[in-house]
Amino acid sequence: MEETEARWTADQVLALAPDTASRTAGARLAAPAPWSGTGASRTAVWGLCAGSGSRPYQTAVDLTGPAFACSCPSRKFPCKHALGLLLLWAAGDGGPVPEGAAEPEWAEQWTAARRKKAAEAAASAPPPVPGQAGQEAARKRADRRAVRVEGGAAELEQRLTDLLRGGLAGSDRAGYQQWDEIAARMVDAQAPGLATRVRELGAVAGSGGDWPSRMLEETGLLHLLARGFLGRQRLPAPLAETVRTRIGFTVDSAELLAGPLVRGQWLVLAQYDSADERLTTRRIWLYDGASGRFALVLSFGAAGRAPELALPVGSVLDAEVAFHPAAVPLRAVLGARYGTGLPEAVPSGIGVGQALDSYGTALADDPWLDAWPVLLTDVVPLPGRDRWHVADATGDAAVPLLGSQHWRLAAISGGHPVTLFAEAGATGLRPLAGWTRASPRPIPL
Repeated sequence: MEETEARWTADQVLALAPDTASRTAGARLAAPAPWSGTGASRTAVWGLCAGSGSRPYQTAVDLTGPAFACSCPSRKFPCKHALGLLLLWAAGDGGPVPEGAAEPEWAEQWTAARRKKAAEAAASAPPPVPGQAGQEAARKRADRRAVRVEGGAAELEQRLTDLLRGGLAGSDRAGYQQWDEIAARMVDAQAPGLATRVRELGAVAGSGGDWPSRMLEETGLLHLLARGFLGRQRLPAPLAETVRTRIGFTVDSAELLAGPLVRGQWLVLAQYDSADERLTTRRIWLYDGASGRFALVLSFGAAGRAPELALPVGSVLDAEVAFHPAAVPLRAVLGARYGTGLPEAVPSGIGVGQALDSYGTALADDPWLDAWPVLLTDVVPLPGRDRWHVADATGDAAVPLLGSQHWRLAAISGGHPVTLFAEAGATGLRPLAGWTRASPRPIPL
């Protein structure tokens, strides 16, 4: 693995952008004209960017996080100034962002404060175990919530029974009000996971195509989740934990990081955001080639704000992760990081048929799985009349690709077999990263 000071590529920088507008604005600032006082060390990049005010914006990036600081009023992380500075730095050695320059006091104070905070967090003792009275109070709160969720699950079962008894044919004309009402009842029952799935179920009605079949399938999964919680005492422990997670119960990150931990060389495969009116969710996929294990790190931001955690796609983290308990352990919390580097080779994957088999096995363990990571080797993207597919180089197996803008994957391939990372779902693969023959770094798709 290469050393930390290796410069990022422009693709890695742009993958950190919280949205398209920031990506475009950052690219406009990737020129020397608005910048002064720039410099870089092994762990940081800094500079002053001229703005609309009389004083330039102070912008700094901690490469070990990465973390971002800027005196501009933007609420986005990273802001356009941080993106522009990183793009300028990524353009080449020396030039507008010289290596080894003296770090200005304002940047040094910020990076020093980050190091001090990290050291204090590492040295701090674990929180004291609450006394017997505190443990008893926590147990009673958990018991009260479980009773409320059980009531909500039982009510949802009855609602779904009534829906199926009346038939699905008229659901597209019934309007969304009934689904909002049921979702609100699940929120009252402290079961946010059920509420989210109810809203998604309501959106299926009248969504085009064979929507009654999709609605029946989603209704069955929702019913299975409610029944699973009501009968959780009879489930194997990993499956019971999966049900609790899908219902909306959470596990404190500090509790997970208390152990067990898995240390590895985690390649950042992909990173993307999704948002609704309440929350922005960032999904970051990691892969440890030595063990062949994937990890999904989630980061959240309030509505309209990007999550703070951002990892450059294509970097390799020497880090520890802690997996959430589940029948299919995928979601993880990122723990201590010991170094950052770049990949030395394209990771090895599997064929399309093997990937579909692995997805089927995962679904058997977790029927509510929304996405399954697959790393495919020697596959070829093929355009079709209605949609694109990827097929094994031998042509023995193929699977449809979700979406329609697959020109970048086609450009990477050039008609030849490529390595592809994607999320497998019920209707096909969502391509997220690909590799050319010339570089071991993944290219975001």
